[in-house]
Amino acid sequence: MQQGELSKRRRKCSPVLESAFLPNSDASPAITEWRSVPDIWKSTAEKFGDRVAVVDPYHDPPSELTYKQLEQEILDFSEGLRDIGILPDEKVALFSDNSSRWLVADQGIMTTGAINVVRGTRSSVKELIQIYEHSESVALVVDNPEVFNRIAKSFLQRADIRVILLLWGEKSHLKDSYSPKYDKNIPLYEYKEIIELGRKSRQALHDSCSKGQHYACEIIDPDDIATLMYTSGTSGSPKGVMLTHRNILHQVKNLWDIVPAVAGDRFLSMLPPWHAYERASEYFIFTCGIEQVYTNVKNLKEDLKRYQPQYLISVPLVYETLYSSIQKQISSASAVQQFVALAFIKISLLFMEAKRVYEGRVLTGKENQQSAILLLFDWLWGRILAAILWPLHNLGMKLVYKKIHSTIGISKAGISGGGSLPMFIDKFFEAIGVKVQNGYGLTETSPVVAARRPYCNVLGTVGHPLNDTEIKIVDIESGKILPDGSKGIVKIRGPQVMKGYYKNPSATREAVDREGWFNTGDIGWIAPKHSTGRDRECGGMLVLEGRAKDTIVLITGENVEPSELEEAAMRSNLIQQIMVIGQDQRRLGALILPNQDEVVALAKKLSNLNGDAAELSKEKILGLLYDELRRWTSDCSFQIGPVLIVDEPFTIDNGLMTPTMKIRRDKVAERYKEQIANLYK
Repeated sequence: MQQGELSKRRRKCSPVLESAFLPNSDASPAITEWRSVPDIWKSTAEKFGDRVAVVDPYHDPPSELTYKQLEQEILDFSEGLRDIGILPDEKVALFSDNSSRWLVADQGIMTTGAINVVRGTRSSVKELIQIYEHSESVALVVDNPEVFNRIAKSFLQRADIRVILLLWGEKSHLKDSYSPKYDKNIPLYEYKEIIELGRKSRQALHDSCSKGQHYACEIIDPDDIATLMYTSGTSGSPKGVMLTHRNILHQVKNLWDIVPAVAGDRFLSMLPPWHAYERASEYFIFTCGIEQVYTNVKNLKEDLKRYQPQYLISVPLVYETLYSSIQKQISSASAVQQFVALAFIKISLLFMEAKRVYEGRVLTGKENQQSAILLLFDWLWGRILAAILWPLHNLGMKLVYKKIHSTIGISKAGISGGGSLPMFIDKFFEAIGVKVQNGYGLTETSPVVAARRPYCNVLGTVGHPLNDTEIKIVDIESGKILPDGSKGIVKIRGPQVMKGYYKNPSATREAVDREGWFNTGDIGWIAPKHSTGRDRECGGMLVLEGRAKDTIVLITGENVEPSELEEAAMRSNLIQQIMVIGQDQRRLGALILPNQDEVVALAKKLSNLNGDAAELSKEKILGLLYDELRRWTSDCSFQIGPVLIVDEPFTIDNGLMTPTMKIRRDKVAERYKEQIANLYK
């Protein structure tokens, strides 16, 4: 790169990360406080330079980078992007899955002052094009040749693409029929080519700076947009959430209260990084000097055992999968071993319940009107029962739970977010001594709003809000602020609230009012503060009970939160997936995907069936499912009536589940519209 060309380029810089290239004088002292997200890498490289930052064993080539190497890779990639013409404030689509190179590309784009537009490879071509065109992206960064071969025809016909980058793989693996298109019109670069271009350009800059020649460079402002993250679209088209550097840095600076990671801790990363929860968590944990190992669903169980991570950050579905795996392991043991394991688990569940009672961590939400004598008796009951059960609980830890711990790793904590963690999963892991911390947030809030602190074992809550975060509960109809303990819509205000929806001012006005309060659409309440009683340590905690949009209104006028029933029903090992229905009907129903293996096993046990699922009539399966529903939902406020058995799982690939693994209720209802109508005839 010639000096003349360097001087003509418009540049935006991350002030701390790229301080070496900025003019510095007494009138313009060096900036040391983080102003942009990429600024964190200079600090981490100085503190943890030779520590391993990332381990990526499943890509070709496998990679391992220290903090210093990671910083240099990000700087080279960002300068390479500038070299090929990416300008500040332009949008760059990053359609890729989790990997070390995703991290470099993401931070490299931000470092230039450009805005990355992120999505995963499992999204449909239609959705990817919609996001690319709506965001007005100018360049396309894709995971590998296989991904681009799948989307190439549609993209090359419709999208306005200035340049294409491959993070993994080589140009030679692209389909021959598309190669002339690349050569003639759209420059195509491999990752290593961008890195090399950036390295040469940085050297030229360094040479110029050493001679006292600096070039004009705008400083990234904390309120500049860092990324566009498109919502999952559970009930409509995705919207582009504009998150600023300030939004994300609020998370980086405050998450330590929830995850007290220290240098050398190992994290296992498996969530897609375009998931706001995973993304903010990754930025934060690297500032602590940890080692991150990239894994995937296929290798998760093996890697938990192999790497024995201190932390796992994931969604509730992963913890449900681990729970099911443990249950299967127990059920496959001998009758004596099963009896011992289940007996200890029941004892530990009771021990934890008694412990919460005397510690004042039982969430009630009720006014404390008990007499002092009853409160004292309650405290003594919890204390005495816990003391009696503690030796047995401790014995279970040594005889049973220790083996489970060695299998699943997670020596410090599992962090759960991105959805509601079922209560029975929460209680189970607490009982066996695996700490699972529950968090709450949305893409629009960067994402974390509130979370349980490490010391807190209050179940059924997401805990206290982060620093500088305000929460209020308002009435659904009137919008009036409700007192603690009253159920309503959750609204929040704080530094993590988005700038707005891209090119969608009406949706922005609907979501964020003039005073900066963001309407989450979630139904919840704040636990009242009490100085005595079972819930004396719960005051101020946020409790969620469902989504306002998910609320089912029966023809009787009753409002039903389906999540309560779905969570209860999922405790059955016969039910793989369930979606409660019943809008404008007299009673509730459900769409259920049975767990065929478990259904057959139970049918054999009950009626000496010798064959497989094909021998089971639909009526027989329905009977088993109804029995399970009655068993597990008997304590719920409402009961499920008619059931429709579905054969196809709700997945991301068939469009019935969002990329963040939430059921698209509207899509499922539309897919089974006729069957649902017949169900209620």
